[in-house]
Parts: sequence; structure tokens; C-alpha cells
Amino acid sequence: MKALVMEQPRVAVIKEVPYPAPKPGEVVIEVVRTGICGTDFHIFEGEFLSPYPLIPGHEFSGVIHELGEGVDGFAVGERVTADPSLFCGKCRYCLTNRGNQCENWGALGNTVNGSMAEYVAVPVRNVVKIPDGMSFETAAFVEPMACVVHAMNRLQLKAGQSVLLFGAGAMGLQLVQSLSRLGASGVTVVDVSTRKLEMALALGATEAVLANEQARLAGRRFDVVVDATGIPSVIERAFAYLGKTATYLQFGVTPKDASIQINPFDLYHKDWTILGSMAINYTFLNAFDWVKEGRIALEPLVSKVITLEETPAFLAQPKDPELLKVQIKIR
Repeated sequence: MKALVMEQPRVAVIKEVPYPAPKPGEVVIEVVRTGICGTDFHIFEGEFLSPYPLIPGHEFSGVIHELGEGVDGFAVGERVTADPSLFCGKCRYCLTNRGNQCENWGALGNTVNGSMAEYVAVPVRNVVKIPDGMSFETAAFVEPMACVVHAMNRLQLKAGQSVLLFGAGAMGLQLVQSLSRLGASGVTVVDVSTRKLEMALALGATEAVLANEQARLAGRRFDVVVDATGIPSVIERAFAYLGKTATYLQFGVTPKDASIQINPFDLYHKDWTILGSMAINYTFLNAFDWVKEGRIALEPLVSKVITLEETPAFLAQPKDPELLKVQIKIR
């Protein structure tokens, strides 16, 4: 089969690789759509936890192509999406509902081969059928929405709290909608793109601020500050906007060796809470239900659709600040 293989950092090629025959308890999915995530860029740059060589891709949809031994409840040809999480189910973290911190954590496209290929093998317990009315385009958003649901579970937003969000990319715009639906009194969004900020306002933000006009925020404090950029310099400055007893949520993925400085006296004296949000934690089905009911606008977030053959060059080129989600159409 044809696949994109990251052979080492900054080396991605399209090549023929063996078909992933299903093991017992697995299904093989013929991939139709797969999204390109910020984590994929970090893997390409050698800034994540991934081994090489690796077929990336972890947010996807397709049709069942083959059933492994012992699989029931599914049939060849059914339209599906899948949770890429590979939790061991045996360690203390898995057994206490903290699977995203599994001692043997893995994920399709992160630690084992994923969906930037014609076919991907998936444990059947991770597979979810999608209704006829849901497009493959939308179904490939369930995984990123599951990350957002986990973040919201971590945050425990209180009705009426004010929120400042850095980053209005595809993930930021999913966060805007989720924060608005969960009861934020105001969602102020900062980004470098006027077009993205206009979309943020259309999707539930109450205020939009260009990154080079942050002087408008001078002296203001918020109950919640969220970073969806993963840029260390942005993160470090974000702490200046935390009010007393405020909560900071790190959602964006940073390079693994990144560092910032914060004032520990402020952390102590102002009773701040600092949270991280890593991937998915048994939130895929909740996200699927949210998406299925049309509660989050997702298809408007797709800026571009490319082919698998175009993907290596796309990963290597400088990021376009105007792009939102880019998906790969494989079939």
C-alpha cells in the first residue's frame, strides 16, 4: 500500500509499505480523510515523543476493509472513525481513569503507524460507526474534538467566568465554541490573522484582538487563560493576564525541550491553578456525540484538502498563518 513515512526528522517520503493485516481483535480501515495536526508538524521537526520511521496521522475516517479474528459487531464497508489512543489498560493510571498518562502510552500516528496511508489497522474497541448524514470530513474531526472535551473536563469552567484564548487556528476555534457553550461570560481571542479572528467572533467569541495590538489588553485580568498556540514566548506572556484565583490551561503542544519563566510568588500569592491537557482521556465517545448532534461547526474549519503525494512538501514549507485545518483526501 502507499503511505507517507517520516524516516527521520524533516525527511518524509511517499513509498510502498506492507499492508497492515489485522491481528485478532483488530479491523483494517481504508482511510478516506485524515487531518494534519500541529503534533504532526512537531513529529516532522523531531520535537515530539515519536520513533522513526513512522507513518503519522491520528485524526481520520474511512470504511472498514477487513475484520480480524474474533471481531463482531462490524462489517466490511461500514463507515467509521476511530480513537487513536492505545492505553495498556493495566497500569495504575489506566485503572484510575487516567489513560492519557498510561505508563505504556501509545497512539496511532504518534508511537505506531497511523492514518497517512491507504490502510490503517485499529483495535476494534477504538472504532466508532458514523451515521450516513456525517461526512468523512466531519468524522475526521472527532479526534481533535475529543482533545477539546478532555481539556474542558480538566478546566471545569464555571458559568460566568471570563476567558482569554491565545490562538484561533482550527483547535482554537473548536475551543471558542466549546467555551461559549459551557458558559463563559466572555471569550477574548488573540491571533495574528484578521480572518481567523472574524471566524472566532462568528463562532462565539465576544472580543477579538490582533496579536500586534495586545496593548488593548493592558491592565486587564481574566478568570481563565488558555494557550492554543504552543509557542513558548506567547505562553510566557500569557501569565500576565491571569487574575487572582485564575486558572491557566496549556492546550497547545510545544516542542518537548521548550521552557518558560513564571514568577513563583505570583503563583503562590494569587492562588493560581496551572493545568495541562494531554491528548484524549476516554473522551472520544463524548466528542462523537457532540459532533453527531451538530453542536460544533467543523466543516467551515477546513481550509484546504490535499493529496497524500502533496503532503511531504506541505509539511516542509513554512506554515501559512491563514490556514486552519488541512485534510488529506486519500480515497
